[in-house]
Amino acid sequence: MLVQGIKSRPVYTGLAIDQHARRHLFALECEGVEALQTQVKSVGPAFLKTSDILCVGPLPKVEAEYMWSAPTIAVLLNRLRVNLTNAKMGTRLYLSGTEGFIGQTMKVALEQNIDFNSIRTEHRGSTARRVQCVHCKGITDDVKTSPYTCTHCGLSLLVRDHYSRRLAAFQGVCIDAEEPGTAPPPVEMFP
Repeated sequence: MLVQGIKSRPVYTGLAIDQHARRHLFALECEGVEALQTQVKSVGPAFLKTSDILCVGPLPKVEAEYMWSAPTIAVLLNRLRVNLTNAKMGTRLYLSGTEGFIGQTMKVALEQNIDFNSIRTEHRGSTARRVQCVHCKGITDDVKTSPYTCTHCGLSLLVRDHYSRRLAAFQGVCIDAEEPGTAPPPVEMFP
């Protein structure tokens, strides 16, 4: 069971193009491309002339100034780091994809001292979580059940709604610490 009302839970407000931005930098994962295409239909394609699009998965069918496709999230994160290092004042950052992807790209942006409140985000795709075991500190991507067995230490973990921006992960705590072996069966909660 998830605890409701945890304030660290990420909120995704949507991409909403900033018409006053001098440049637009998009980091998109698979279904996140649809969020960009929705914005093109909504406000028109003019902003694409000053846009850099970094994408894991197929590139969107739009005409942007710069488009780049990465084979993996890790490769995209490196390119994003370079783009943010070279970004000029007036650049707006947009992130769209799964929660794990948004968290990891947001982490790169925070390392570049970008205020998380200024980043536009839109969740698209799976709700599977990136989870850190609070016991062994191992991180597992694409967790769909709670409890789940930590892939690093083997403990049965309750996946909490508590989210760490610093780690870009939800927290998992041992569900049967007082009586090992009594964990309930896993239930898919994050398809």
